[in-house]
Amino acid sequence: MKAVVWHGKRDVRVEDAPDPVIREPTDAVIRVTSSGLCGSDLHLYEVLTPFMTPGDILGHEPMGIVEEVGPEVTHIAPGDRVVVPFQIACGHCHMCGTGLPTQCETTQVTAEGMGAQLFGYTRLYGAVPGGQAEYLRVPQAQFGPIKVDHGPADDRFVYLSDVLPTAWQAVRYADVPRGGTLAVLGLGPIGDMACRIALAQGAGRVFGVDLVPERLERARARGVETYDLRAFDKQKDLVAALQDETGGRGPDAVIDAVGTEAHGGAAARLAQQAVGVLPRSLGAPLTERFGVDRLAALYTAVELVRRGGTISLSGVYGGAADPMPLLTLFDKQVQLRMGQANVRRWSDEILPYLTDEDPLGVDDFATHRVPLADAPGAYEMFQKKRDGAVKVLMKP
Repeated sequence: MKAVVWHGKRDVRVEDAPDPVIREPTDAVIRVTSSGLCGSDLHLYEVLTPFMTPGDILGHEPMGIVEEVGPEVTHIAPGDRVVVPFQIACGHCHMCGTGLPTQCETTQVTAEGMGAQLFGYTRLYGAVPGGQAEYLRVPQAQFGPIKVDHGPADDRFVYLSDVLPTAWQAVRYADVPRGGTLAVLGLGPIGDMACRIALAQGAGRVFGVDLVPERLERARARGVETYDLRAFDKQKDLVAALQDETGGRGPDAVIDAVGTEAHGGAAARLAQQAVGVLPRSLGAPLTERFGVDRLAALYTAVELVRRGGTISLSGVYGGAADPMPLLTLFDKQVQLRMGQANVRRWSDEILPYLTDEDPLGVDDFATHRVPLADAPGAYEMFQKKRDGAVKVLMKP
């Protein structure tokens, strides 16, 4: 089969790879019909290279048609159309039972001290071959795959793999009161979708912050009050502008949908770049023990949120030695919630929104649809935010 394969920093290629087969009675194999390119894939393209191995197959946002199932997989069958969550979870352990499949005790990568395995996402999460490929082996398929109807285009359902539950969880964790105010930092796929979900669920006003004109316009067209980061000389100017719109207090909640690649933090940026060019034997331990994120978005969220408000982190952070403004967080009595999205916890709540009425705008959410063969160019385009790229779907 053809697959998108990692070879080094900013070096992904489409190459031949072995066809997946059933290995365990809980496995399934699907023929991939669509696979998303996620903002967190760019961390593998640039920042988390010390944890990658040449030959790793990328991608964690796939859907497709079931080709084969193991004997313990009974809720799906060959010919079914399914979306595959980005995490691999058993569905029956203690953590899955509490609604935290990202912490599944069956698939936890205990050797690395990490949570549940993820498709296509470094040795830290099990080095499981990913879904930017023609076929995919799905472990723990007795629980993970979400069966969806035949008929509508893949765009209707593919975001159940990651974008929709990640944005949904971000909004739920933000706990915006009905009629309340929410600021979303970063209007990439997750931030954009979080704005849509918050408005659909009754938020009074949603403020979106970004610096890419196409992303700002896209959010504005959906009823978001947008702020162009380039118009503010300093962080405090943006904070003051949003406080003016919220009675001087700040928004009830802030979602940080940016994560470690936020603009700002020159020293941290240089440190990330330096680690990225070191040999893996040196770069990985440095990142694990002394990693520092670029925290501009998080610092903005802390300053911006009202006293007693909530910050919800959906952007990926990976630093082990990040300086946190604990005095401010404590003094303002801010709640901070975060984590990988627990896909199957939220999927049943999301499915009723995926109708012909399309209240969340999923049917035209993708800005680019490209053949799998064009993956290297798609990665570069998405990283450099060229051609209005917000969401890219690959078609094997």
